[in-house]
Amino acid sequence: MQKEKAMDWNSMSDRTIISEIGKRLKENRLRKNLTQADLATKAGLNSLTIAKIEQGKPVSLLTLIAALRGLQLLDNLNLLAPEVQISPIEMLKLKGETRKRASKPREQWIP
Repeated sequence: MQKEKAMDWNSMSDRTIISEIGKRLKENRLRKNLTQADLATKAGLNSLTIAKIEQGKPVSLLTLIAALRGLQLLDNLNLLAPEVQISPIEMLKLKGETRKRASKPREQWIP
């Protein structure tokens, strides 16, 4: 059995990523033995919208979330946007506050 190589998502175009997501959603739908109409009903979407997703056409984030919910794949969002863990030392530096904005990188001082 050959191990599947991890995809390099950062090197892919936006259109290619959308197409890959559509392909994977279709594979998951078929694995669950659902028709496009079945998934559309579960997700509260139109069958044509499901077809559009599977064809790799752009859809709104709300539509994608509805399709993921219909396939019971929303737990995978933890991988997409993991919760940030703050170390105790960082918490002390922040004095209990949370960061609200990023800062510019500081220039290194060279003696």
